[in-house]
Amino acid sequence: MWKLLLLLLGASLFSPAAFAAAGQLDLTTANVGIAAIIIFTIAYILVMGEERLHMRKSKPVLVAAGLIWIMIGFVYVQNDLPGVAEDAFRHNLLEFAELMLFLLVAMTYINAMEERRLFDALRAWLIKKGFNYKQLFWISGFLAFFISPIADNLTTALLMCAVIMKVADGDKKFISISCISIVIAANAGGAFSPFGDITTLMVWQAGMVEFQEFFVLFIPSLLNYLVPAVIMSFFIEDRKPSSIYEEVELKRGALRITSLFLLTIATAVACHMWLHLPPVLGMMMGLGYLQFFGYFLRMTLPGSLARKRAMAERAGDMARLERLGSVVPFDVFSRVQRAEWDTLLFFYGIVICVGGLGFMGYLSLLSNTLYLDMSPTFANVALGVMSAVIDNIPIMFAVLSMQPEMSHGQWLLITLTAGTGGSLLSIGSAAGVALMGQARGYYTFASHLKWTPVIALGYIVSILAHMWLNEHLFTVFNH
Repeated sequence: MWKLLLLLLGASLFSPAAFAAAGQLDLTTANVGIAAIIIFTIAYILVMGEERLHMRKSKPVLVAAGLIWIMIGFVYVQNDLPGVAEDAFRHNLLEFAELMLFLLVAMTYINAMEERRLFDALRAWLIKKGFNYKQLFWISGFLAFFISPIADNLTTALLMCAVIMKVADGDKKFISISCISIVIAANAGGAFSPFGDITTLMVWQAGMVEFQEFFVLFIPSLLNYLVPAVIMSFFIEDRKPSSIYEEVELKRGALRITSLFLLTIATAVACHMWLHLPPVLGMMMGLGYLQFFGYFLRMTLPGSLARKRAMAERAGDMARLERLGSVVPFDVFSRVQRAEWDTLLFFYGIVICVGGLGFMGYLSLLSNTLYLDMSPTFANVALGVMSAVIDNIPIMFAVLSMQPEMSHGQWLLITLTAGTGGSLLSIGSAAGVALMGQARGYYTFASHLKWTPVIALGYIVSILAHMWLNEHLFTVFNH
């Protein structure tokens, strides 16, 4: 019975007569191509409804990726070309594997720094200083902008939101406007660094923009944040919050782990720039640094605890003695376990889905429509606006898969617009979606939408600044 159903399915969707006889097949006008588009659209609608459905975004795209490539495999087997589809899938899988391992190491380091209470110490310091609301608004924004290029926009936004929630203590208006500023700043800061966002990492690993070349986007990115922030700052009351200071003690090795993370980044950059090896090699080596340091922390823990207990006993600090009794050894693999696996699996599903649609011929069709029928500038700006609704990961992966012939300035433009366009709506970036959950009831889709015209002004100013300041790059083409 199942064989009969398969044959009927093959006759209706996968008719070989609709396709070329050899090589890569154009499936854009075939039933199988249309079915793939429908499957991907349904999966993406489910992704966009993540908050309402309470369903992790990785689930629908994983199933969609499998269905799309099963259909492709069936067509190519029918046309006696199984090796062509297999090679294409392996190529997509390799692209994902490099990026996933890179992100996994970065996430592990960030989780390790969080476990060592580095971010808690930053929050406590801000509370202790007794800044007023206006100062906190600017400090949280600038910290988000400058931490994001290293720690990624999602982690940075969550950190700074935790600070604001703690300091403001229920002030709905201030928390809302600060969260909007943090999302804009984190996305803008992530746009001028390969480590600031998954999309910038993709562009760097693809070799479209060299590591140091991202920094020409610094001023456009800064303007992207400053223009809306300046306007928003006029709506903040000039008074101090009433917060209770908490004492936070850094765990042993916190600053050394931060130094190892910077060394890991330097290793990845050196591998890519001077040895022309994939950056993931340097990142995985950096994971080895962390593992060796974790071993050192475990081996020296008993001696360290003994010294600290003796000091606490001499000082009569019973609270410190109690804290020392609950210390657990540092474990690298528990940090790996805490990585954002839903994000990584969502990333896999998107890469494989878009890769499948590209293999069917849809990306060539889209590339011709956007980059030949229209100007690259219009296409890149429009794709940035689209990233406010559609996640910037599939958009950037689609552009990289299309490989349109455009100048270096245009590659930097799509990097800027895809990175910052998501700030236009709260659902347009991982940072915005995460903060809607973390600051539930304070930061909402509607509260962000109210400031969209101001954010759009910053988006336009940043594009114009890039086109003016980096005008010479618009005549240099990648080869």
